[in-house]
Amino acid sequence: MSIKILHIDSNHPILWQQLEEAGFENHADFTSSKEEIEAKIQDYNGIIIRSRFKIDKTFLDKAVNLQFIARVGAGLESIDCDYALDKDINLIAAPEGNCNAVAEHTLGMILSLFNKLNQADSEIRSGAWNRESNRGHELDGKTVGIIGYGNMGKAFAKKLRGFDVEVLCYDIADNMGDENARQVSLQELQEKTDVLSLHIPWTPDTDKMIDLNFINAFAKPIWIINTSRGKNIVTADLVEAMKCGKVLGAGLDVLEYEKLSFETLFQEKNTPEAFQYLLDGKKVILTPHIAGWTFESHERLAQVIVDKIKALYSK
Repeated sequence: MSIKILHIDSNHPILWQQLEEAGFENHADFTSSKEEIEAKIQDYNGIIIRSRFKIDKTFLDKAVNLQFIARVGAGLESIDCDYALDKDINLIAAPEGNCNAVAEHTLGMILSLFNKLNQADSEIRSGAWNRESNRGHELDGKTVGIIGYGNMGKAFAKKLRGFDVEVLCYDIADNMGDENARQVSLQELQEKTDVLSLHIPWTPDTDKMIDLNFINAFAKPIWIINTSRGKNIVTADLVEAMKCGKVLGAGLDVLEYEKLSFETLFQEKNTPEAFQYLLDGKKVILTPHIAGWTFESHERLAQVIVDKIKALYSK
């Protein structure tokens, strides 16, 4: 029996090519609405997505022949995972595909913040030559705290090996530490951290996890880097902490205001006050959810998905 796969987002061409070479039947639909996809999903055994729309119970109830859902990315928050698993649908993701890209982006954000690179560049372009106000900080001697020590957190810790830093990690799972980071309690991490980097999924447990109470529990003023999910941080609380000096700077690749698809930034007619502060702030670096979005990771993500789909049918 031919395995029919529906691709509803564009991806690196090797994904389609290698699946075709392996004998899978590929179909593409990048434009139909969710309802239109639901009307024909019963014809398919697999679906490959990025984040175009949510795969919910309604969708899954119509997908009577679905054997797998593959997301070309790290997280599965756009899928009702429990319901899919109840229906014996295999869930495939590729967090190992872009973890190096995320790690490099995270490090780049820290170094840019510490050395005021964006600010200095902007000032020179406007005709100002300010040396003292652009005096930076060195990462050596600092303690870096990583929350979430899976593929992304581990890759980032590995990048820090060339620096004279202490690296601590906190994770809900036990025995996650390695030669690059020592696993500690959340309390110890909050006592020692200078730079906090988030590498956690967006779940009910992590939604709005980083609020003012959480930030104030840190013993020292901190820098915060978020390359995980925007809704893990309460933006208004982050801004409040920046105003009072508890947060020294923030590098945000993800924002609370993003749409679920991650493809656009949701904004009301009036820009939220907290977001405007970030836009105006000199101690803030913002990027449009691109930490894992490199040319290399584009291909690597596709390859991981191909390999996992082929492995699923070789059992």
